[in-house]
Amino acid sequence: MNAKLDSGVTTRPVTRQTFDEVLVPTYAPAAMVPVRAAGLDVWDQEGKHYLDFTSGIAVSSLGHCNPVLVDAMTKQINTLWHLGNGYTNEPVLRLASALTEATFADRAFFCNSGAEANEAALKLARKYAHTKFGPHKSRIISCLSSFHGRTLFTVSVGGQPKYTEGFEPLPQEINHIPYNDIDAARAAILDDVAAVIVEPIQGEGGVIPGDKDYLQALRELCDKTGALLIFDEVQSGVGRTGTLYTYMETGVTPDILTSAKALGNGYPIGAMLTTNAIAEHFNVGSHGTTYGGNPLATTVALNVIETINQPAFLARVKDASAKIFANLDKLSADYPQLFGKARGMGLLIGLPMAEGYKGRAKDLTKVAEKMGLMLLVAGFDVVRLAPALIVSDEQILEADRIMRAAVDEFLAAA
Repeated sequence: MNAKLDSGVTTRPVTRQTFDEVLVPTYAPAAMVPVRAAGLDVWDQEGKHYLDFTSGIAVSSLGHCNPVLVDAMTKQINTLWHLGNGYTNEPVLRLASALTEATFADRAFFCNSGAEANEAALKLARKYAHTKFGPHKSRIISCLSSFHGRTLFTVSVGGQPKYTEGFEPLPQEINHIPYNDIDAARAAILDDVAAVIVEPIQGEGGVIPGDKDYLQALRELCDKTGALLIFDEVQSGVGRTGTLYTYMETGVTPDILTSAKALGNGYPIGAMLTTNAIAEHFNVGSHGTTYGGNPLATTVALNVIETINQPAFLARVKDASAKIFANLDKLSADYPQLFGKARGMGLLIGLPMAEGYKGRAKDLTKVAEKMGLMLLVAGFDVVRLAPALIVSDEQILEADRIMRAAVDEFLAAA
């Protein structure tokens, strides 16, 4: 037995300071440590209650410890956990069937995260282009301020240099263009482009919806040049914007779609969806993953899809969205010196800080957290709201009340 361990290792006291002592410092988490949650309610080590308007960065869309998902996972835990990709399993077949029936896609590939889903999509796009057109067709076009994951390939495709500094040399043949700029897209998407990857609503880049005309122009340019259009719906998908996937609202159908985050409601799973004609360019052994499509993850995801992909459920997301936007519009009107106009879609919402307070979004969210409301940021200048899709009218009112109190305290201390 390791001399550093003792019999009480599973119950030893831990605090926020423990993070600084034993974890690699890739994050700077809040001072409080959540220990229990249900729905949108969270309690920390001290027993303090918080209203969660983050849903784990748009992940826990059916709320924490959702009883339907807890029951489904418990049954599967007592049935079959893992097999390895030399075998298939019933839950993954049911999930793939549900997703292909609900979307444009014919085929699904499952992995463990959004980064892995995007990695698979980009690899498939290059394989498709090399096979069909030759190795000269390899360039990838992405957007500035985009985010597509943290692998070396996906972080290079993402349009935020702060995430690639120090990791050079980076993968080549990747170019970035301004988001929502049709002229820039026309200049960049030429015959040597293998794929264009875009978020239909930029999340980490500031919660900026893609213009329908822009997304349609990308579709037309890809059709003209033979490039594949990839929609990264890791954050915007699975009901977050009021449809199962955001592409359904844009009138633009991608060639490949990536999904993760809310797909597992907190259980790690990612998916890449595509057509038969594109999927056939991956053959046995050309790509894979140890855990992807395991029975536990796919059982949870299937129950998520079945719950969210209902007309009444998605209609409620849009209703809740309208209520939150109305509150934020009034908040901006009451505090024009602090906020710009709220933007976003469904329950992925950004509230930009006004000119005099740029760079201080995190400061405001810290005040709100102290008052019992958990919020996100999108960059340094935007407060991001991404509550669970089951948020109630009462919780929307409570969030508005706390935000106003936090704004008053923030301004008083400014």
